[in-house]
Amino acid sequence: MNTTVIESRQVPVNTADTAAPPSTRWRNSLSAHSSSRVEAQVAPESLSIPEHILRFLGQSWVDKAIAVLASIPCAWLTYTCIRAGLMSIPRALFFAQVALFVLTMLVRRNPVRISANPWYWVLAFVASYYGFLTASLLRGGTTVAPSWVNNSLGALGLWIAIFARLSLGRNIGLVPAQRRIVTGGAYRYLRHPIYTAHFLCSIGFALSSFSLINALVIGLGCGLWVVKTFMEEAFLSQDPKYAAYMRRVRWRWLPGLV
Repeated sequence: MNTTVIESRQVPVNTADTAAPPSTRWRNSLSAHSSSRVEAQVAPESLSIPEHILRFLGQSWVDKAIAVLASIPCAWLTYTCIRAGLMSIPRALFFAQVALFVLTMLVRRNPVRISANPWYWVLAFVASYYGFLTASLLRGGTTVAPSWVNNSLGALGLWIAIFARLSLGRNIGLVPAQRRIVTGGAYRYLRHPIYTAHFLCSIGFALSSFSLINALVIGLGCGLWVVKTFMEEAFLSQDPKYAAYMRRVRWRWLPGLV
């Protein structure tokens, strides 16, 4: 029994039902602690990324290099905020949540099976690295809410992000891929707690640095995570066990609300 994972949820998959033909298989390491190699199978799609490109993207060093390069604009923005004396608690917590994302991407496990649907890859990349790639568009703005509100949102978002990523360990992923099932910790209460953390930190940042440009940039980023949520669930819910998990854990982002 193998498992399917995306962003933060890992779901068992019956490989007898979903195994791809031998021509679409490529190899990756299942665990950094194991020297054995396992076959990673590409989920069959009507529109697929060529196998040689998947092989390249599936290499550990490529995955880590993308995470580092995409973080450069955000790192530069952090540096300029510090130099200009504009670093506030909400901004610092927002940047900390982003840094945590990069760290977990650098140490995550390689997948055993991935989706070859190019739209999943495009949306996953844009949504995940959007904050990095658009960091230079953010401006100073003005505070429109009490400091304790902004600070509390940022702190709560960072705490949820840490809790969720510790719950996942090294099983985090961005596109549909097999890793290990995780239903405890933060995922006992929400199906997408990492996205919840991102929303809270983004709201705290927006309220502490409000401007039309900032609102548009941050709002679009949150919208991408919403679309990514439904894309992921549409893919994973094809598996009966993930569908059962969705029925058991009703809330996507906020308990009792959504």
